[in-house]
Amino acid sequence: MAKIAFKMKLKAGAKAEYQKRHDEIWPELASLLTSNGISDYSIFLDEETNTLFAVQQQDGASSQDLGTTEIVQKWWAYMADIMETNPDNSPVSIKLEQVFHLK
Repeated sequence: MAKIAFKMKLKAGAKAEYQKRHDEIWPELASLLTSNGISDYSIFLDEETNTLFAVQQQDGASSQDLGTTEIVQKWWAYMADIMETNPDNSPVSIKLEQVFHLK
């Protein structure tokens, strides 16, 4: 199982709405993620820069690789008003390199 991290960008003033939408994550989206081997998924916010830092365990695809599914495309469209996105509504996402890990 691999651990990956990536960053995304939240629009200014959207913290409460972002958190609300994730607190109410659609069950079918959560099921898709777990059925594709994604677990222990956390997202952190640096409020100073509005940068979101995501970390997840994966045994297969990353959440960012599921963009061809209908439910992920709907989620991206739902989130596009509060995040920086690409033309297809996917979040602008930058992989992060792990430089330290303490077990």
